[in-house]
Order: sequence, then structure tokens, then C-alpha cells
Amino acid sequence: MPKHPSPDPSPAGYPFTVLHLVQPVDGGVARVVTDLVRAQAAAGLRVIVGCPRGGALSDAARAAGAEVRTWRAGRSPGPGLPAEVLGAARLIRRARPDLLHAHSAKAGLAGRLAVRGSVPTVFQPHAWSFDAVGGATAALALRWERAGARWADRVLCVSEAERRAGESEGITARWSVIRNGVDLEHFRPARGGGDQGRAEARAALPLPAALRDGGPLAVCVGRLCPQKGQDILLRAWPEVLGTLPDARLALVGDGPDAERLRRTAPPGVHFAGAATDIRPWLRAADLVVLPSRWEGMALAPLEAMACGRPVLVSDVSGARESLPSGQGRLCLVPPEDPTALAKALGRLLAEPRLLTELGEQAQQHARTEFDVRRTTDAVTGLYHELLGRPRPLNQERISR
Repeated sequence: MPKHPSPDPSPAGYPFTVLHLVQPVDGGVARVVTDLVRAQAAAGLRVIVGCPRGGALSDAARAAGAEVRTWRAGRSPGPGLPAEVLGAARLIRRARPDLLHAHSAKAGLAGRLAVRGSVPTVFQPHAWSFDAVGGATAALALRWERAGARWADRVLCVSEAERRAGESEGITARWSVIRNGVDLEHFRPARGGGDQGRAEARAALPLPAALRDGGPLAVCVGRLCPQKGQDILLRAWPEVLGTLPDARLALVGDGPDAERLRRTAPPGVHFAGAATDIRPWLRAADLVVLPSRWEGMALAPLEAMACGRPVLVSDVSGARESLPSGQGRLCLVPPEDPTALAKALGRLLAEPRLLTELGEQAQQHARTEFDVRRTTDAVTGLYHELLGRPRPLNQERISR
């Protein structure tokens, strides 16, 4: 484990200060960080978030109780890296955190280079960088992850599969696995439940009449980008329509692939754009599908299950661990296989009773296994462990 100098004391009234260094500022990573901030601020920690301007994270983190400071950084690696590392170092010097928590590849790279073990550091990949690229870039990313692990007191994975993937690629680290969770008070079934809740959700959405009144509706929620695999879904959809002509598909989200996907979309596909609240879309769906190319543990399927909706996901890291026992046979497909995806979609959308049963199982599973309070409690417990500080006896904890 890296050796650290004795930290300066946190400001009066705070047991310690944690700095979350974050890039990207939208999507699942931003939601995970916001949940952590909310719980840690409520527990009395001083929480600082360093992130680029724009996106959802700055405002959400500030509202959740964090001090937000600007860190200029792009999403992808490039010639701006030295300036990003210097910017991270300046931010860390000014914040004087007791612990640095770096989220995703760019922040993990810049943050670890900036402190090099001088501050207790948690690195959370949120899916491995070398899975997101190919060729020489992937080789460089892997080489960095192998080298950079020595500057992390803990590499925090969101699934056992993500940890195993790192180990299998030769990353030698001090590992922790804390699975993602969702706010079960926020993500819950519609009041009417079942067909009534689904119909009311569709009626409230700005849907074309064909989607509101037509046949089964599949919904895909996620950033429109290669990782989430919407292009694979669009290649599969014509085959679905061949067996279920009244099936409909809605893509909820925005991103760099939006225009390209619109140009290649077959009939029966609705592009909903970004949604500030995805719950109506989840509740309107008969089935939520996420054909990702890679993940750590995706949030959208957990949120869908918490709303009582069955999910169909590609068999990438975290997917099997997300699903209720016994659903893998029906609800997992190989990644980047539009034919297998089409067959699974057609089979599930054709059987409404089966979808209802799977949704009920999914809801119970999510409420039992994926409470965000358990996730945030475990992360804060990890901080106390790394800093050698016992947790306050009066701090509420959620036991497994």
C-alpha cells in the first residue's frame, strides 16, 4: 500500500475531506457520484467534487451537498493530458483532501499521476478503459492500468466480473467490489402497477400515437454512443418486426451517435432524446433492453428492475450479477450479436404473461439486492478503513 504523509486536519466540524475527481459529467458515472455525495455529506463529511463545467454533475453534486470546483478535462485521452494532470494537482493542493476518489479512466489517469501515492487514493474505473478502445490505444491503456495500480490504495470495482477482467489482464491491485445501487424510493413501479401503470405512463409521455396505442414497446435508455450498442439494436430490429409487426422501440438519451443512428433507424423506432426523468419511460415499457459492448455494472437495468420492468441485456461485465437467479437463460444475449438479440426480443415481446412474471421477479430482486444506501454506506466504510479511522457509533449503517 502507498505510504502517505500525515494529512492536514480537515476544517473544524468535519471528520475528514474527500475529493471526488470526475470525468465524465453525465450518465451513470455522474449519478453514482451524486449518490455518494448526498450520502457522504449527510454523514458529516466535507465533500468536494472536481469536474469539468457542463453536463449534469456540477449542479447535481452542489445540490447534494458538495463544494464543486472546476477541473478542465476532456473525456478522451489526447495532447491535453499534461495540462489536465497539472490542473488536477492544483485542485488537490487547494482542496487538501484526506482522500482522493478518482472516477473513470481520465480522472483515474490524471488524479493518480497528480498525487502518485501522496494522498490515500481510491480509483473506480466504471468499466475498463482498454475495453473502450482498440489496437495500439487499448495496449497503451492496459499498460497504464497495470502501472497506475501501484498508486491506488484500492481499486474499487462495481461487479466481480469487472474485478476479474482487471485481474485477467494482469492488473495487480488491492481490490474492493461494491456493487452499484439505485434509489429505491425514486425508482419504483407506477401506482397503478401492471397494465394500468404501463398505460398511464404511455399516456403521459409525448409519444406518437403508434407507440402509445400499438403493440409491445421496448425501451433502451442510455447515452447514444458505441458503448451502449444502440447500433446493434437497430440492426436487430427489422428481424423483430418480421415476427412482431406491431412492436415498437424507443431510444431514450442523447450522445455523439445520435444523428448517425437516426439515419440508419428502421421504421417503428422513436428517438426520445435526453430525459431529465427516465422513470416514465421505464414504466411505459414492456421490456427494457441494453445491448452494451462493455460495462462495469450498468445502472439502467437496475433502475428498470426497481420499476418492475424486465430487462434484456448483453452478457458483459456486471450483467449476470444484475439479474435475478434463473433469468440469464432468457434475459442475456452475447454482445455484438444482432441475430441473437433479435431472437430474444421477439421471444420475450411475444409473451406478455412471461414479461409480467419476469418484471415481478426483477422488482423483488432489485429491492433486495440493489439499495443505493447499502452501496454508499460500503464506500464510506472503505474510506474509514483506508484512513484508519473508526466510524462514528451513531452513524446509521445498512447491513448486508
